Amino acid sequence: MEVKEKKKMKPTMKDFLDDLKLSRRTFMKASAAAGTAVATGAALKPTFRALAEASTAPASAQGEWRAATCQGCTSWCSKQVLVIDGRAVKARGNPNSKVNGGASCPRVHLAMQQVYDPDRVKTPMKRTNPKKGRNEDPGFVPISWDEALDTIADKIMELRNNNETHKYMLMRGRYSYMRDILYDRMTKIIGSPNNISHSSLCAEAEKFGPFYTEGYWGYRQYDVENARCITVWGADPLAANRQVSYYSSVWGKAIDRAHIAVVEPRLSATAAKADEWFPIKPGEDGALAVAFAHVLLTEGLWYKPFVGDFKDGVNKFVAGQEVNEEDFEELYTHGIVKWWNLELKDRTAEWAAEKTGLTAKQITRHAREMGMDAPHSISWLGGGPCMQVRGGYTAMAVHALNGIVGAVDNVGGTLKSNKEYTSKFPKPDDFMDEIAKKGKKHEKIDQRGRLQFPCINAGKSGKGVITNNAADGILNEDPNEIKVAIAYMNNFAFSAPQPERWERALSKIPFLAHITTNASEFSWFADIVLPNTHHMFEKWGYVKSIGNGYRQVTLLQPVIEPVWDYKTDETEIPWLIAEKLAERGFPNLLDHYKEYKDPETGKAPTNEKEFALYSLKYATQKLWDPAKHKGGDKFNGWEEFRQTGVWNSDPYPYRKRWGKMKKTKTKKFEFYSETLKEALQKHADKHETTIDKVLEVCFYQARGEMAFVPHYEEPYVLGDEAEYPFVHVDYKSRLNREGRSANCMWYHEFKDVDPGDERWDDVAKFNPIDAKKIGIKSGDRIRLISPTGKLECTAKLWEGVRPGTIAKCYGQGHWVYGRLASKEFGKVPRGGNNNDLIPAQYERLSGSTAYYAVTRLKVEKV
Repeated sequence: MEVKEKKKMKPTMKDFLDDLKLSRRTFMKASAAAGTAVATGAALKPTFRALAEASTAPASAQGEWRAATCQGCTSWCSKQVLVIDGRAVKARGNPNSKVNGGASCPRVHLAMQQVYDPDRVKTPMKRTNPKKGRNEDPGFVPISWDEALDTIADKIMELRNNNETHKYMLMRGRYSYMRDILYDRMTKIIGSPNNISHSSLCAEAEKFGPFYTEGYWGYRQYDVENARCITVWGADPLAANRQVSYYSSVWGKAIDRAHIAVVEPRLSATAAKADEWFPIKPGEDGALAVAFAHVLLTEGLWYKPFVGDFKDGVNKFVAGQEVNEEDFEELYTHGIVKWWNLELKDRTAEWAAEKTGLTAKQITRHAREMGMDAPHSISWLGGGPCMQVRGGYTAMAVHALNGIVGAVDNVGGTLKSNKEYTSKFPKPDDFMDEIAKKGKKHEKIDQRGRLQFPCINAGKSGKGVITNNAADGILNEDPNEIKVAIAYMNNFAFSAPQPERWERALSKIPFLAHITTNASEFSWFADIVLPNTHHMFEKWGYVKSIGNGYRQVTLLQPVIEPVWDYKTDETEIPWLIAEKLAERGFPNLLDHYKEYKDPETGKAPTNEKEFALYSLKYATQKLWDPAKHKGGDKFNGWEEFRQTGVWNSDPYPYRKRWGKMKKTKTKKFEFYSETLKEALQKHADKHETTIDKVLEVCFYQARGEMAFVPHYEEPYVLGDEAEYPFVHVDYKSRLNREGRSANCMWYHEFKDVDPGDERWDDVAKFNPIDAKKIGIKSGDRIRLISPTGKLECTAKLWEGVRPGTIAKCYGQGHWVYGRLASKEFGKVPRGGNNNDLIPAQYERLSGSTAYYAVTRLKVEKV
């Protein structure tokens, strides 16, 4: 299907610099840093203590480009690292990738400051101060790996000997797809239900909308190069969404071809590169989405080859009037007329204008643009509209627009993941003894599946995680106490709303081990800290990502000479713990791991290094073994795959799922969600109550049939407006490596690449109209206060935020992590942590944490 191009004026370099407010000096510094990285940075030697003495290799030395993967955000781009004398000096996109190709974003360059960070944990450490608390110095002292592993194994065996394995807990943060070795298999064989991931801190509500309309629980990819209209909701593809590298590299083409609008209370990097910015009132995204739907239907702009049409060809969608369902013949969708009658008929542009703070004219104009450009018209759902207390139905409403315009699975539309062929690890069942089986039956510590926490992941009650609620489970010993915990690459005491709850919860756990690269806020409460490898340079693994109509499986592998004595979280450390458990009379875990044999030789692993490599080869064999090939790139063997670094799928099969959406109850795109209706009913039946009661305890307003259609819900925001006059707007930086960038000099030096932000400062942005009313000016030191917390930062007057809101970037406010991240390690933070302001609230149907339109603020001068 051809897509006609729209001729538009191209932005100039002056536009680019003006929009980003970059001075020429700053722009040149950023460009130079990205281009030369650490190869020539003599001025950076004091920061790069691991590189204090530069390589003696001549400047002309070519080095070797080695395949790697960047996990600085959830883009998971395939990369190549230039290695000279065992050291990483530069990074670029992997040209073998069909997802991100040679493209990169700034995060990959910050990785080199991370791997050679002098503040990294260099050896195992143990706590010497038995008291735990934020004001208690842990008194960490170095110990051997042997002592650390012996201690962990002894604690696990105590639980097994006392039939208390359900009091063991594993907490997971950033992961590779080797995760199940530690997260799933080890936890089950020990005998605990408590493997808790970070997923609901990330975006589970973002998956809720697509699943209960088209049956896809996962992240989408967007065919921006073929789109003619792109509506971005609470996402920032050029800074902090998935596949930043790819979308940044093709955004110029998208600007030339498509009309782009961004719905966001602040002027994001993407909004600065759009045709329209909709500075919406926080929490009112649902009103705008259903108003767009209303206009599309009343003006006959739905995509008839996908949705269908009235039998007599006469449009009966008239504002305020119900429609007879028998008059409309649907094709690949279900319930368009029911949705109209229940929700849309009264949701006019004029009604939405009062809710959103936008104009009816603007709403109508853009809805027409979406319809006239159908089916090449994307409704791009980000976390902003849905990671709210009542965000589940907004997620459905935003994604349902793709159904109306026929963009689902279509050219220039929204796409699911392509098929890939990795293998699951061997099942643990045969290695679970009676103690393990009994322990596994206990309730999970995050309380998922309870009446007030449906967490109906992919239609199943209690299948999803509700990460942040685990802190309350630990504190209240409900359903039980936690005695032993292991965590890796997470920092819930910083990254979760109301983190002081995690400080108290972690203080309560008698034994806690943390696997990490840097001593974080979470580590402060640990009894053992283990030094972890850096994902991009030092570990074996693989991840999957999507973009550009492809799926890739990209390799993580050791590409540099290690500077200190690290072990890998998901493979080497579990193996070493398994050996220690076997020495203590519990060989089950080690016996299970020996099942992960090298597919090339049939050899079972005999040590942690072999296990790390063999398990990766086991999981990816169908990609690199020509005898197992099923599709996508074909290799001649493991070595060719390792050197290439990435496997690419076959191209996306457009429109293949039309009428064949396997996981919706009707097998069609559902505007009236029979799938959600069934899931809610099962959850209600489990608790011997009604769906209306479920919605009530989850703070939703819908009752009856309204529960099964995308609809508008009033925002649920904490704080009385009279006392707290501003709504908090949280967002992520294009330099954030998931909250782990703050100990990198370049993060602070180039922070002004984020619109409205300042170098070496942490600023809260006020609209000048608001600032004038309360006597605030740029540079004032201020205290932001919410009903649940407070922080201190600097005020910045900026027209790029909607009046009535305060926008502040997440990422600073560490009180540990390193000498740059904190002003005084263990005591004084640099900047403020947004999560100190955000209450522990949830979108309970999915389990997602609520970050947006969830709290009001007041301001004090310091």
